[in-house]
Amino acid sequence: MAEILFKAGPLTGRRVALSSDRYSIGRRPDMDLTLDDAMASSEHAELRLEEGSWSVVDLGSSNGTLLNNAKVKSGRLVPGDLVQIGGTSFVFQTENGADASAAPSASADELALVEKMREHTERIRREVGKVIVGQRDVLDQILMCILANGHALLIGLPGMAKTLTVRTIAQVLNLKFKRVQFTPDLMPGDIIGTDVLETNAATGEKEFRFIRGPIFCNLLLADEINRTPPKTQAALLEAMQEKMVTAGNTSYTLTEPFFVLATQNPIEQEGTYPLPEAQLDRFMFNIWVDYPLPHEEEEILRATTSSKRVEPQPVLTQEDVLQLQSVVRKVPVSDHVIKYVTRLVGATRPQNPDAPKVTKTYVSTGAGPRAGQYLILAAKAMAILEGRIHVSCADIKRAAPPVLRHRILTNFAADSEGLTPLSIVKKLLEEVPEPGAEAYPAKG
Repeated sequence: MAEILFKAGPLTGRRVALSSDRYSIGRRPDMDLTLDDAMASSEHAELRLEEGSWSVVDLGSSNGTLLNNAKVKSGRLVPGDLVQIGGTSFVFQTENGADASAAPSASADELALVEKMREHTERIRREVGKVIVGQRDVLDQILMCILANGHALLIGLPGMAKTLTVRTIAQVLNLKFKRVQFTPDLMPGDIIGTDVLETNAATGEKEFRFIRGPIFCNLLLADEINRTPPKTQAALLEAMQEKMVTAGNTSYTLTEPFFVLATQNPIEQEGTYPLPEAQLDRFMFNIWVDYPLPHEEEEILRATTSSKRVEPQPVLTQEDVLQLQSVVRKVPVSDHVIKYVTRLVGATRPQNPDAPKVTKTYVSTGAGPRAGQYLILAAKAMAILEGRIHVSCADIKRAAPPVLRHRILTNFAADSEGLTPLSIVKKLLEEVPEPGAEAYPAKG
């Protein structure tokens, strides 16, 4: 029999066995599960058993129902899935008590896709390499971000092929690509779309019709996101978080998969609108696009000044990407890795009594819990890219720079000595040890 275990909210710790085929959830007293939760709607959601599978269905709630941190109208449940309703969350479990940290419940097709993923990853690198020379780390980090269903901020000087890299990745993954050049006069409607008034040819009456903006794609390149005012930035960031946009009184769901890769120029700050730290935190990765190596630059000059043009070929489909995103959530993570992530993120906080000296001396604000979530998801994605279904601390260390770089704020002492957040992350990776036997008290 299936059951749900409440993890947050007024029913925290309570288990409910799902003995019926429908369970209504909301604040109303006549709901099957009544929540004393001001953030929940009166009739918020329903759990349904149909054809042997459980699903969660949103009942038109005011703030939506989240399945594994993604807003859904309805979604099929598998053991370990996390459902959030207002301020209440619960984990769906089956008879074996599986939860989010248990062994993956991937299907045979999903496991077969993971086994082939190492080969697919090499093919992706080869196809992208037909157009982009070098930048192996940049490509791998973008792929990790896509499989983890996150968004990334690309930082690099003009002429570093950031736009071309994103466009090429979209071709290789067979994703619908759109690019928006952000400017000071760009309005939210220029991104999400707008309602236009027109005459109905059949009735002769005036009516509004919604014209979709460029955000209705799979991979959106937000070029120079810091060039546009906060109002337009906020419209984009809302779509990134909710995977839907609202025009007038109507909400439109974006097609999955959906990713935003935003670019910024690191040196030209005059006349820009820097993203606030709270909005930067919405980006899973901060990816630095550096200068090419000398031999790579020679190859770039040779290839881009001739008439020869090579078109990359698709390697994966949109369905493959969605399936891989689902598998990433099912990759098991050991307590050892979780403890290491907790130590590493905690070591970035100067108020933590166990923080290293480098943090207490040079850091003003450390990373929040979202950093730990993204570290684990990125490490899972890295494992999938290499055809593995287990995560190691080495995967966490590889994901740490792009995840933590924009979540650590340095103080004046660091600025005066030329220490950057990245250099502090590297020092922390050297100083924070993996958990030893002392972290696992003996069970008596």
